[in-house]
Amino acid sequence: MKLDELRNKSVEALQEDLLSLREQQFKQRMALASGQFTKTHEIREVRKNIARIKTFLTEKAGN
Repeated sequence: MKLDELRNKSVEALQEDLLSLREQQFKQRMALASGQFTKTHEIREVRKNIARIKTFLTEKAGN
């Protein structure tokens, strides 16, 4: 995700993206535990994207 894209989104859109990423993270963890997941670098990317969205949500809540 690009920072400019996140910066221009509304709070509702950011919350929807956060929910989607959390679902994706859960599915990845389940696949990893069952031995079906081989792209472990994607886990780190999703985790970082979740942190980015949370940061922007906090910034927008402060304004």
